[in-house]
Amino acid sequence: MRYVLVGLGNPGSEYEETRHNVGRAVVAALQERWLTSGWRDDKKLHAKISEGVTPSGVEVVLVLPDTYMNNSGGAVAPLIGNEAEAEHLIVVHDDIDLNFGTLRFTYDRGAGGHNGVASIERAIRTKAFVRLRVGVIPKTLWGSFKKPQGKERVHNFILKKMSKHDSEKFAPVITMAGDALECLLCEGRVSAMDKYNGTTTK
Repeated sequence: MRYVLVGLGNPGSEYEETRHNVGRAVVAALQERWLTSGWRDDKKLHAKISEGVTPSGVEVVLVLPDTYMNNSGGAVAPLIGNEAEAEHLIVVHDDIDLNFGTLRFTYDRGAGGHNGVASIERAIRTKAFVRLRVGVIPKTLWGSFKKPQGKERVHNFILKKMSKHDSEKFAPVITMAGDALECLLCEGRVSAMDKYNGTTTK
């Protein structure tokens, strides 16, 4: 049984270390964690691909689309031929409706305004796949949710380079996301949701 794990983000150094590229960072870290093959550029998919087997024996294909976020579906559709294969698709992405570092698995749900997810749904003609949402919105000093208001402010926030401090805070988030994904592959969707939905780093 092969799983396809897709890390959403934008290609290019100008988008590295941005909140919008957290999904891409999580999947890139899995390549080192699981010692899958080196990244190769797949010109047909317009994506970087790494393949291998996890330490627990699960066959995986890691995908980093080299299209911009809004066109992510083009890199995924050739790998997902039908709804049965979509059941083994896992998409990792940032989420502006979750607090910083919070994880949440969802399945068979709408894109929630995320353009990369919407592109994949259109391309494979189903939303029946797993998503790992990674929260990127910080709390105020008083512990309240501090989501930017307005499309332009949200856009600027998620595409702005993180400070060194914020980037360092994301390191354990990426590790925890890897743990959650290993749980998903080994124990199944329900178990992973029970164990990791709502969890966050300190």
